[in-house]
Amino acid sequence: MKVVAFNGSPRKKGNTWLLINHVFRKLEEEGIECELVNLTGNSIRGCTACMKCRENMDQRCSINTDIINDCIKKMLEADGIIIGSPTYFASLTAETKALIDRAGYVAKANNSMLKRKVGAAVSAVRRAGSLNVFQAINNFYLINEMIIPGSVYWNMGIGRDIGEVEADKEGIQIMQKLGENMAWLLKKLQ
Repeated sequence: MKVVAFNGSPRKKGNTWLLINHVFRKLEEEGIECELVNLTGNSIRGCTACMKCRENMDQRCSINTDIINDCIKKMLEADGIIIGSPTYFASLTAETKALIDRAGYVAKANNSMLKRKVGAAVSAVRRAGSLNVFQAINNFYLINEMIIPGSVYWNMGIGRDIGEVEADKEGIQIMQKLGENMAWLLKKLQ
C-alpha cells in the first residue's frame, strides 16, 4: 500500500511538511509506503476550463507545462492521498487550489477515477482560518467519492515560524491519530 502527500506550502520543509511527516511516521509504522511531493518551486497554473479532459478522457490535464499531470499519475497509483496546505488569508495556497481544481476536473471527467481512495487533509495555521482549508480539501475528496478518515479534532497544527507546530502538542496528537486511522482504513479496504 502507498500514500502520496502533496505539500502545498512554499516552505519545502515548513510547518505543513512537519505535520505531514507526523502522519507519515504512523503510516510507515504500519508498513505503508509514503511519498511526498512539494508543489512549491513549480510554476503551477489554475484550470483554464478548456474541457479537453472531458473530451480526451485520457486521465490527463491538457496543460503540460507543469507538474500537475505527474501529480495526477501519483494519485492514481496511490491507495491514499494527503493534501496539505498552510492557511493563507483563511484559504489554500494558490498551488494547492490549482492541484485540487485540475486533478478534480480530470478525475470527474474520467469516471470518478479517484473513487474509493482514502484522502486526508492537513492544515498548518498561525491562528485562525484553517477550517476553510480543511473543508476545501475534504470537498475535493468528497466530490471524487473518496473516503476520509477522522482524527480526534480537525487536522490542523498551529504555528507561524518554521518549526513552531512542533510545540503544538495537540496538533501533533491529531496528526498521529490521523495516521493511525488512515492506516486502519487502508488495511480494511485492501
